[in-house]
Amino acid sequence: MQRKFTLGLAISISAALLIVSSSVSAQNSATDDIAKYREMIADGNPSELYEAAGEELWKKPAGPKNATLEKCDLGLGPGVVKGAAAQLPRYFKDTNKVQDLESRLMTCMQVLQGRVPQEMIDAPFQKGPKKDMEAIVAYVVTLSKGDKIKVSTAHPKEKEMYELGKRAFFFQGGPMDFSCASCHGEDGKRIRLQDLPNITTQKGAAMGWGYWPAYRVSSGQFWTMQQRLNDCYRQQRFPFPIYASDVTIALSMYMAKNANGGTVETPGLKR
Repeated sequence: MQRKFTLGLAISISAALLIVSSSVSAQNSATDDIAKYREMIADGNPSELYEAAGEELWKKPAGPKNATLEKCDLGLGPGVVKGAAAQLPRYFKDTNKVQDLESRLMTCMQVLQGRVPQEMIDAPFQKGPKKDMEAIVAYVVTLSKGDKIKVSTAHPKEKEMYELGKRAFFFQGGPMDFSCASCHGEDGKRIRLQDLPNITTQKGAAMGWGYWPAYRVSSGQFWTMQQRLNDCYRQQRFPFPIYASDVTIALSMYMAKNANGGTVETPGLKR
């Protein structure tokens, strides 16, 4: 009887190991297939269409002041776009705030063109003013593609924003008791066959931050980081954050600073 029990136990263990092995193999295969799919369509990234539209909007007079955005200071001086996105978010003396790309563009639109920021804040994603913002973001980030991510926390307000972002990242709440860290705080996690980068590590943060904004094939839309964060809050069952609010900028600062040394690969291409 002892022999039969031992043999049965061995068979059960072997079967369990086979199931686990098959599951891991299937997951690895799915991940490889997704990577191959992205590689196949990378040359025709539809973000290029948004980039072209964004460049046109950048140079087109608009707003009550009928002015362009060509003198917008994104941190490297008025009108300097090349490499600017790789160093955002950052502190700006003129606003006395840490700003990400979208909030900084809103400042430029207000100062240079006379546009009202609240109109951008209230607009839905993919429509009206935000549709233009998405195109301009695509144009700006493309001019940092291939650059190293280099975000500073030297200024006290930058350090403060980073610490706020870290707290927001690990904050658990809502009906599901989720946090950003629930999905992005450990290695080896996935959802719907999608690998989830560990944002608490440099490698994971570079994979996350470095590939957004991105074109999402599943929705046929270009998503900025603000929209990406908005959807993360939706999945956590939290109320949507206010567009370009401090908490979204803080989370961006946390991700970007952790990603330092990585490469800007935006606009990315996502499922």
